[in-house]
Amino acid sequence: MQGWYLGRRIQGWLKLWLIGLVSLCLVVACQPSPPPSQDVTADCVTVSHSAGETCIPKTFERLVTLDSVSFEYAIAADLQPVGTTLSNFQTALPALQTDVANIGQSGEPSLEEILKLDPDLLVGLDFHGAIYPQLSQIAPTFLLNFEHSGLWKPIFQNFGEALGKTDVVAEKLAAYNQRVQELQNRLGDRRQDLQISVIRLYPDSITMYLQDSFCGTILQDVGLSRPPAQAVDAETAQAQFGNPIQAVLSEELLSEVDGDVIFVWTGENTATANAEAQEKLADLQKNPLWNQLQAVQKGQVYQVPSYWIGSGPVAAEAILDDLFTHLTDFFTETTTETTKL
Repeated sequence: MQGWYLGRRIQGWLKLWLIGLVSLCLVVACQPSPPPSQDVTADCVTVSHSAGETCIPKTFERLVTLDSVSFEYAIAADLQPVGTTLSNFQTALPALQTDVANIGQSGEPSLEEILKLDPDLLVGLDFHGAIYPQLSQIAPTFLLNFEHSGLWKPIFQNFGEALGKTDVVAEKLAAYNQRVQELQNRLGDRRQDLQISVIRLYPDSITMYLQDSFCGTILQDVGLSRPPAQAVDAETAQAQFGNPIQAVLSEELLSEVDGDVIFVWTGENTATANAEAQEKLADLQKNPLWNQLQAVQKGQVYQVPSYWIGSGPVAAEAILDDLFTHLTDFFTETTTETTKL
């Protein structure tokens, strides 16, 4: 009898508990849904990139960039990374000479050195995809899609959107466009007839930088023309030369690099390679075919730093500086003698 009574009491308690639970669920269900900003990921934004998806912190203090390109984008976006890889490219641009820890040489970031910096965000180009699993274990990692350097503007905008710097990026691009307009005004309408040739000397070859290369896009923005052999868009260049931005040139075809002005650079990543490229330049200056070029005979050949191969807004501003220096007096036939080759 007592067992039966106890069983009835337990059943009653269970009914009361179930009624209370159902009532509680109904009350909760009737409450309005929390706004998206109150989601568990309210402190970060999920962004798709070349290696997948990453929830990028809205606030970060210890950014590490994995290469010189993403480092340049960070500096241009008014960020200060705590670490990056080092390259000769940075030495030519004072804005990139900051107090930053070295995590390795260009193209070879050290996971050990990155760990030492205790980063809260890692940013780099898509060619770091092979080590993305290890990088993402250290900190949230965002890898920028990077097809080629001529796409520097949309890549910079992508960087800004992902890291919450859209407004800063827009301001920097607007400042760039304003300087382009100033240079156009200085050169006048005749700039469209001014053919600008751009070549790079490697220790073992000569290449022409084409229409959609990094420096080529800046020349396009200013409204300058290119020699026919260099006025080749990225898609055509990829099909013809296997490279969207440059083409190897044999010395027998040196006439194809002629123009009203020739810009040339020899920048390499090692001192030895730099010395070899400089020797290549010295040999080129002795070549009769080179000395027959119109730009050479008129003293309109200028050696420029390696940032001409760059891929970001800091290098773009430096190239504009060079164009102001070497082109604004072109039509008055006055030049800066100390910079001529």
